[in-house]
Amino acid sequence: MKRQLILALGPLLVCSAAVAAPDGAKLYVEKTCVACHGPKGDKPLLPSYPRIAGQNAAYAEQQMKDIKSGARNNGQAVAMQGVMHLVDDEEIKALAVYLESLR
Repeated sequence: MKRQLILALGPLLVCSAAVAAPDGAKLYVEKTCVACHGPKGDKPLLPSYPRIAGQNAAYAEQQMKDIKSGARNNGQAVAMQGVMHLVDDEEIKALAVYLESLR
């Protein structure tokens, strides 16, 4: 019975392992984050834009989701709303993890 279960679930496990999470570094460039926040997230285009390198991933993820939904609409959030509609929740998470890694 155990062997049959392993044989039946084996292909599913292989398929799920093959689905990779989005690459945050690649998304950072593709979604144009780099244009306003700089190549490493530490040299923003304007002084009023935040330095996002090293930001706590959970905090960054929530801020991006709030900007996307319109829950956050203060400061520079309006400028980001035009970009955030291009980013899904899985990509937001990958971006947040990437930003935290930029120390």
